[in-house]
Formats: sequence, C-alpha cells, structure tokens
Amino acid sequence: MNPFLLSALCIFLFMCFMFVLAQIKRDNSIVDVGWGIGFIIVTAVTYFVYGDERFHQKLVSYLVIMWGLRLSIYICIRNMGKPEDFRYANWRIEWGNNFLVRSFFQVFMLQGLIMFINVLPIIIVNNDLTILKSYQFLYPIGCGIWCIGFFFEAVGDMQMYLYRTGHHKKEAIMNTGLWRYTRHPNYFGEAMMWWGIFLLAIPSGLWYVSVIAPITITFLLLKVSGVTMLEKKYDGNDAYSLYKKNTSAFFPWFPKTEN
Repeated sequence: MNPFLLSALCIFLFMCFMFVLAQIKRDNSIVDVGWGIGFIIVTAVTYFVYGDERFHQKLVSYLVIMWGLRLSIYICIRNMGKPEDFRYANWRIEWGNNFLVRSFFQVFMLQGLIMFINVLPIIIVNNDLTILKSYQFLYPIGCGIWCIGFFFEAVGDMQMYLYRTGHHKKEAIMNTGLWRYTRHPNYFGEAMMWWGIFLLAIPSGLWYVSVIAPITITFLLLKVSGVTMLEKKYDGNDAYSLYKKNTSAFFPWFPKTEN
C-alpha cells in the first residue's frame, strides 16, 4: 500500500477510536492526550513497514517518538481529575443537538487531517532508502533546532505545571522562567521542533512536500488554536494585559519592563 494512504488510514482509525472513547468518557479533550500517540503510531508503522533501519530513519523516528511520548504523558497528567477543557466544553454548549456530528468532523477528523499534514516529513523519511548526500550537513542543524524546541516545550510545560499546582491563585499570571521571555514557550518550542524535523527530512527529497508540515503547525499555533484562542480566555484580565504588553507573544525576547 502507498505509504501516504496507509498513514492516512492509521490516523483515521485511531481518531475514530479516540472519538468513541471521548463519548464514553464525555470528554472531548481526550483528543489532546491522543495527539502525540497518533504521531507515534504513524511513525512506528512507516518505520517498520517501509524503513530499512537507516540512520536518518532512526534519527527522525526516535525524535518524534520522544516528543509524542512526553507530550501525551504530560497532558494526561495535567488533565487528570479535571473537567473537560474549556474550549471543548464551550463547543459542547454551542453545538447543542449537533454536538456529536460536529465533534466527529470538527474536532477528531479535523485534527486527524492536521496530523496527516504534520507527519508528511516522517512518511517521506521512512519511505526513503537513500539520501541526498550534499544535504547531510542539515542533520546537526536540524537536530540542534529540534533540541532547542524540545527544551522550550518540555521546560515551559514543566514550569507552568509546577506553578499551577503550587500555592498560586487561579487567576495569577505565570511570568517567570521561560514565561518571562515569551508568553508561549511551549508553542514556540513546538514550532521549532517541526522546523527541525523538516530540515532533517530535506536529504530524503520532496522538501516541497515536507515543508507543508512546519508551515501549517506554525500558522495554527500563531493564528488559530494556539496563541489566539488561548489569549481570548484572558480578555479583561488586567494582570495579563500588563504581561501581554511587556512580554513577547511567541519568539523569546527580553521583557520590556519588570512585570
């Protein structure tokens, strides 16, 4: 079977399973836990079915699996014992009687489509048995960028988790650690990792296909489901308005003034 079709089928079946599980638990935010797992499944399937245990295949596959495991475990721990995420809870109310159908297509199938776009460089790498040797210099660069991204996402998540589970008021604003230099270090890290994966995929060819993945995830994080959606939650919060005024939204930079 064509590797792209097989990957799409794996994602579709996985998202159908997650949809059924979410309805049983009455919690659509479980899809966030499954996000990283879906990438692991596609990575493993393409590696074992089409790969030939080449260095570039192992490298990209290990990095993606490491990212997916950490993210899914973190979100699972963060959401444990908590109600449905506010985004999905609001949609549950807004969609009313159409909630089931709209959830299937607008939450699970849509995320499945985005997942398929994001795994394009992984499919290309694991389906490729040769490399363009003139581009091998991109391996250390791609790994470096991925490591920077992983640091920002993992450390940023850890700092926020410790802050939220500490003795802080619910409305308090996190503005220390990495969050002092960017309002969304985890989103910045996420984007950086996928740009790193793209660079690692270039020696396998079809760069014009692989590049769709980091462009898509960066756009979504900046304009759709990331920065924009999350910050709407803090509309009218004076403390966050000050934080927003002094702190870079995405790219890390020194704050304008002490918060």
